[in-house]
Amino acid sequence: MHQAKAILADPKLLKALQQLVHQAGEAIMQVYQTTDFGIETKKDDSPVTKADLDAHYLLVDGLAKLTPHIAIVSEEDPASQIVPQTHNCYWLIDPLDGTKEFINRNGQFTVNLALIEDNAPSFGFVSTPIDQTLYWGGKHVGAWRLRDNTLEQLHTQASQTPMRVVASRSHLNEATRNFIANLGDTALIQAGSSLKLLRIAEGEADIYPRLAPTCEWDTAAAQAVLEGAGGKVAQVDGSPMQYGKADILNPHFVASS
Repeated sequence: MHQAKAILADPKLLKALQQLVHQAGEAIMQVYQTTDFGIETKKDDSPVTKADLDAHYLLVDGLAKLTPHIAIVSEEDPASQIVPQTHNCYWLIDPLDGTKEFINRNGQFTVNLALIEDNAPSFGFVSTPIDQTLYWGGKHVGAWRLRDNTLEQLHTQASQTPMRVVASRSHLNEATRNFIANLGDTALIQAGSSLKLLRIAEGEADIYPRLAPTCEWDTAAAQAVLEGAGGKVAQVDGSPMQYGKADILNPHFVASS
């Protein structure tokens, strides 16, 4: 928590970090408006585009200048993934979360920047480049959304009936369907990338079961925002999410208000 509180206590640094995440979103939108995304396939068969890499370099360079004392882990730099073995505080970046959504041009993609301290996200920034909305927050510091020059503090809402369940457009597997069926009266809300966690933070959804693979950089930033808004993200058995594991894959989890 030490670094998260230090960032909040320094309005100049907070603003610079917000601008950096916003600039990464602008770099993504510059590619989005072209006809050639420069799509390649990574070793794990997932796609990567020019936008992923442009945002990655912009964020890494900016963070190195703003917070030279904090190490950096990025999805687009495999070598950086050994950092958690020797650092208990580091930035965790997903420069473009929702690359498939980006390629499909459906607007459901985000920039994720999380501060990991002692194996948990203490602070996070998420931007939605398509409408230039910026979210930030952390478990002990609150959560905010800046949209169209309007700043609002975010709070989760008490569960409603029917229960509003967020599910992925592309990962609604049988385990998830069974989980949702056991909740009783539900209404399904579709969202892509880390937007699913943000919908709960905004009070627009109640629960998000994720019983399919995700990586730590997919969830960390939005988890911090959701926890700042009063929500919770836990493994299916109720234990806390762990960050900085040797295996970057998350266990199945449930996010709730």
